Formats: sequence, structure tokens, C-alpha cells
Amino acid sequence: MGSFITSWSLGWIAGTAWQLQQVQLWASSTYAGLGLCALCLLAWCAHVRHQVPVRMRWWVWCTAAACLAFAQTGWRACGYSAQALNPALEGQTLTVEGVVSHMPQRMDDSVRFRFDVSVAWGPTGNPVFLPPRVLLGWYGSQAGGEARALPADVRAGERWRFQVRLKAPHGHINPHGFDYELWLWEQGLQATGYVRTSAKDMAPQRLGATWGHPVERMRQATREAIDAQVADRASAGMVAALLIGDQAAIERANWDVFRATGVAHLMAISGLHITGLAWLAAWCMGWVWRYSAVWWTSVRPVSLWMPAPLAAHGFGLTVAVGYALFTGWGVPAQRTVWMLALVTGLTAYGKRWPWPQVWLCVCMVVLALDPWALLQAGFWLSFVAVGILFASGTQVSEVQALKENKPLRTGWRGVLPVLWRAAQSMGREQWLMSVCLSPLSLLLFHQVSVVGLAANLVAVPWVTLLVTPLCLLGVLWPPLWGWAADALHVLVLLLQVMATVSWAQWSASAPPGWAAGAALLGMLTWALQAPLWLRLYGVVLVLPALSWQPTRPSHGQFELLSADMGQGHAVLVRTAHHALLYDTGPRYSAETDAGQRVLVPLLRAWSERLDRVVISHQDSDHSGGAAAVLAMQGQAEVLTSMPAEHRLQTMRPMQRCEHGQSWTWDGVRFTVLHPHAQDYEKKAKPNALSCVLRITTPQSVSALLVGDIEAAQERALIRSGEPLDAHWLLVPHHGSATSSTTEFLRAVHPRVAVVQAGYRNRFGHPRADVMARYAELGVQVVQTTRCGASTWQSDQPETVHCERETQQRYWHHRL
Repeated sequence: MGSFITSWSLGWIAGTAWQLQQVQLWASSTYAGLGLCALCLLAWCAHVRHQVPVRMRWWVWCTAAACLAFAQTGWRACGYSAQALNPALEGQTLTVEGVVSHMPQRMDDSVRFRFDVSVAWGPTGNPVFLPPRVLLGWYGSQAGGEARALPADVRAGERWRFQVRLKAPHGHINPHGFDYELWLWEQGLQATGYVRTSAKDMAPQRLGATWGHPVERMRQATREAIDAQVADRASAGMVAALLIGDQAAIERANWDVFRATGVAHLMAISGLHITGLAWLAAWCMGWVWRYSAVWWTSVRPVSLWMPAPLAAHGFGLTVAVGYALFTGWGVPAQRTVWMLALVTGLTAYGKRWPWPQVWLCVCMVVLALDPWALLQAGFWLSFVAVGILFASGTQVSEVQALKENKPLRTGWRGVLPVLWRAAQSMGREQWLMSVCLSPLSLLLFHQVSVVGLAANLVAVPWVTLLVTPLCLLGVLWPPLWGWAADALHVLVLLLQVMATVSWAQWSASAPPGWAAGAALLGMLTWALQAPLWLRLYGVVLVLPALSWQPTRPSHGQFELLSADMGQGHAVLVRTAHHALLYDTGPRYSAETDAGQRVLVPLLRAWSERLDRVVISHQDSDHSGGAAAVLAMQGQAEVLTSMPAEHRLQTMRPMQRCEHGQSWTWDGVRFTVLHPHAQDYEKKAKPNALSCVLRITTPQSVSALLVGDIEAAQERALIRSGEPLDAHWLLVPHHGSATSSTTEFLRAVHPRVAVVQAGYRNRFGHPRADVMARYAELGVQVVQTTRCGASTWQSDQPETVHCERETQQRYWHHRL
């Protein structure tokens, strides 16, 4: 039995991972045929099991499981992709009716929610087919010069009728970036859009409440009760995250502190929280079950019907399932529930499996239900952490919590030794987690918290023993949520002090696949109960991942990476030993921007140290991510045309970009062509003051970055007599009708032109007539909506590498 479980689990995990590498899906009949072959192979093995050697049976089971996992994942993906949004409906005003399926996320002037579509009509009133679930935003901010009213109070389980505009799920594809399209796919969201609320549109109509989605309704009611009880928004968000799993409620500044100090895992509903609650429930039920027959003779037959330990296990598991569902059923919660369920079942039958079988079996169950969880960072953090505790011989909480259900000895002589052993165990576990999970954190996030061990030694007992119980008990007496918020405020103040230390975090470059695999093997080797000389080999296996450095251009050459971040500009320029960032992308909302979401992770993954940042002008689609980038890159000089009174100018001294400025890095020449000093005195609009930068190699291969200059500035550049010819051109103003004049394009004569614009942006960039001008001149136009992030190298001026092509998987949107 043990051999079957191990081989089947390994095969299932391998088959799932294999299918997730597919670029395009096969026909659903192909997956069905593969699954049928796997079942036939199993039937054959069962029929001749006594004639087949054990080792061969092991491989047969593993192969059959891999094929079956591959088939079921692909077959489910085919069925899911068949429900995709019809491209002809993108941008159309549609009328939809359905039910709000999840707890909405409300911001200052907007609300986002998932909507289950029951029926939909097109612009002419004809019925249309839409994906069963979409992600909608209801915005109340200024849009197109028209003031909108604040969104109504949207509640889970309510039926609404809206007029909406939808588009296919289209995210940003960057090196080592977050795969938003995969996240939408896994959540079952096959379209995104917004509610139309202009005067010419039908007003949103609330059609009434339903009995659907009771868990989400309870979660929303609890969140509103927390907001009513805790005045401070930031503290209320943390309490909501700990109680109902609403991590979106935590403000960005607090997330930055938690990540810097390595305690972000405590702000999510982890296995530790669920197991602790399950243990408490099991202990209480065991105590009641044992003594109920003594106190109430009428229940004696019931108490004798089932042993007290089994009753305690069952009740603890029931509480764990209920709490995991209440908190959103995330991957760590799933892992905990299935592990508790497996341990409970084994205990009921008096069996015990070795830890690798328990670990692999639970991993297989999670992937059978949600195959795409394998690509989530939470999956790896949760399972690797538990696997390390298993391998090290530590009493893993999920296994032991429901096994030992003994009354505690009373009095100080009984309590103090227990507390001392608990403190020793916690210290050992935190040391083990800090050492063994550091390489994994570097692989997933390209950074590790140096102060994480000290921070966790304080935060883990503080949150687990004080804050979390207060949050749970607040359901019975809401004033306790205020106490929990105060306790969290004290913790955040301490963590902020730790986060301000200059060496609080350490970053490393993203290693290649072979180095990442060696690091994972090294972590396991270090955690094993083995001689020290063998465990030291684990350290050796981690060294390639820690010391890896990405390749850089050779002397006299440079590389351009045009980031994919939507409607905005951001181009990373790298030479042999220097780096420059031209523009910092857009600001998405009050909580996030391209700097925090795209550029900082990219720079961290490449261990890039910027020497200079050029912010071409003050428009938010060029300067929106500057605060996050400059906070990370404190040493970088800044060139900009922003006015002195701009809020970013208060962060650090900035130099005004002017015609004639130039410098040379590693044999590569950088020259500022625009604006002139007198242009600032004319008080021109921001676009007209865009910093224009030309980069040239000794071999006269050049690139031209022009920001949002318009026709007048293009003509001025032509009249200036400066050399404008360039092999690579950043398309002016995202391809708007005000730029890219024919005269300018002939003067530059680019081979490659890059358009950085958002998918289906409201400005219509790039314009079709503008793209026609580039086509007439035979220019290769690269659009981030089709290419993702693009990489161009001066020693290969005719070649552009598209990240969307490199990372292409079947769940990615194809135009």
C-alpha cells in the first residue's frame, strides 16, 4: 500500500507539472483518450499484479498516475477555455444580470467584485453568451471629465443588473513578474470590465437579495462589523486579514514592513492559525466527551458509542474545515485541512504512514482539485515548510495537534515545563524555517529578510497567542477587535524599527532552473536528521543560486528592456557595468503603481543597481512608479523636466534635463537632445518638455527615447541639426495622432519601434493611421500588448525578444 501511495502521488504531481508546460491545448478528445489509456494500464497491472515484479509495478503506477493527471488537467482546461469571452463583444456596452459571488473589495471611490452572470444582452438587445464569472469594477472617480457618483453598497449574494464593458483577461508579462492571467484563470475569471454609470447609460439596478453564497455574506458582514468597531483603517484591515483572510484589506505600507521583516506569512490565514483552532476545539471536545458521562448519566450511551480521542479528532477537523471555508479556502488552508483529514482517518483505523507518504498524498489531493495551484508561491511555501519540519523530525503541528489530547497538569510545576519546552520548540522551528526557507524566498521573491528570525521570534507568539485569539473571540464580543487592533499597532511599530535597518533585506538575482533545483535539494539535505558533514553538502548545493549573476552586455554595447506595465513608459537601459531607467510607468491606484508591481521586482530579480533615473515629464503614466523605484534605488541620480513644486521633487534633489547634457558609460554615449533651457521659460505643457535621450555605441548603433513629444517638438528636433537616426525608437506618445509625423520617422529611420500602451486603453493608442506610417517605411513595430516585455540588444539590432512568446502558456491571452 505504501509503495502504491508513493508512486501514485509522485506520478500525479509529475503529470500535473508536465501539463502546465503546454503552450497550446490539445483537443479534448485527445485528453479523454489519454485518460482512458491510463485506466486501461491500471486495469492490466491489477490483473497481472502477481506476475509483475514490484519495481515494474511501481513504474506502471507512476506512469498511469502521470498520464491521468495530465489528461484530467488538460480536459478541464479545454472545457474552461470553451467559455472564453467572444472577442467581438470586447468594448461593447452589454447589459448583464446576475449575482455578486464574492465579498466585494471597496476602495475610497471604487469597488471591485466577482459577478456570476445569469443572462446577458448585446447593444441591440439580443441575448449573448458571456463567461459564467467576470471581474467587475465600479468606479466613482473622475473619468473623461465627467464626475461619477460613488458606487452603491454592493453585497455578496445580491442580484444586480448592470450595463458593463468587458475585455478578455490580459495581464502584464515581464521577466520574473507576477502572472496575472494565470491568477484570473485559476479564480475562474474569464473577463474583466467595469460598470457603466454615465448619464446615457442605464442606471445599475439592485434586483434583490438571494440565499446564494452564504459564506461570502457572513465574511462581508464580519468585515463591516470590524470596520464599525475599529476606527483606524489600517488596523481594521489587519484584523480582517487575520480573521476572514481578506489580505487585500492590508495597506501597502504595512505589507512593505511585513515583507521586509519576513512576517508576511502571519498576515495570511496559514496552517498555523487553522491548526491552532482545530487543536483547541479538539481539546475542548475531548475534555467534554470524557467527563460528560460522569456529569450527565443520560448522555452516557452516546459517550460510549465513540472513543473520546476519535470524537475530539472529528470535531477538530470539522472546525478546521469550517474556518478554512470562512477564510476563503486558500492553498495553505487546503493543505492544512487535507493533512488533518488524512491524519484523522489514519488514527481512526489505527494506522500510521511515514511522513513522505502523508506529505505526497496531501500534495496530490490539492493538485487534483486545483492543478494550477502548483504555480503559486503559496503552494511552495506551505508544502516546503511542512516538508522541512517533517524531514527534520520536528513534531509537525498538523500531525500532533489532533493526536495528543491529554489534560494539562495544573499548577506552576506542570505549566512551567510545558511553556519552557514550547519556547524551545518554537525557537528551533523558527531557526530551521529561517535557514531552510531563505533559499526558497530568494527563488520566489529574489529577496530574504535578514532580520526575519528575530522578527518572527517576537511576531509568531504575539500574533498566534494574543492577536489571533482576540480576533476570533471578537466574533462573540466585538470590543475585543479593538484590543486586537491595539496589539497589532504595537507589533507594527516594532517591526517598522526593524525594517528601517539598512541591512534588513538581502537580494539576489533570479537563478536558472538547474540552480533553483539544486537549492531546493540543498534545503532538504540541510533539514534532514543526518550527520553534519552530509548536511553541509546542502549548503554547497545552495551556493550556485546565491551567487548567480545575469549576463550583461559587453563593453561598448547596451541592452534595452521595454517593460510591460500597461499605459505608460518604462525602459531599462543596461551597459557592461551601469544601468539607467527611462521613465517609471503609470500609477494604477492610490495603493499600487508600476514601480511597486513591475519595476521593483524586475530590478530585484536582476540585482540591478541603477546609476540614473530619467523621468521624462510629470504625467502620471511616466512618473507614477517613481516613488517606489527611488525608495529602492537610493543611490540613483535623477534627471527630469518636472517642475520644482512637484511632489516627487521633495523626495531627493533632482537635476533638470537639458539639451547638451551627455555622458559615457562603458564606451556607450548618452546624449540629451531635448528640451532646451528656454523651453522651460515658455511654460509649455508637460508633453512638450519630455526629455529626449539618444544612446549610441562606437559602432554607431543607436536608440532614441522620446517620451511624449508631439509634432512641434519633432519638427524642432529635425531643425536642430542633431543626429536623429536610430536603429531602435520608442514610439512617441504611445502612438497618438499628435506624434510620429512622416518627416520625423524619415529623419530617424528606425528598424525597430516599440509601442508601450495598455490593452484596449481608452485613448485608442496606438492609432491605426499612425501605425500605417511605420508600415509604409518598413519599420518593425513591437507592441507590449502583443509582445509583453521586449528585449533589444545593440549587437543584434534586427532582433527583438518578446517575453510573451518566451513564457507563452495556454492560459495566456492571444490577440
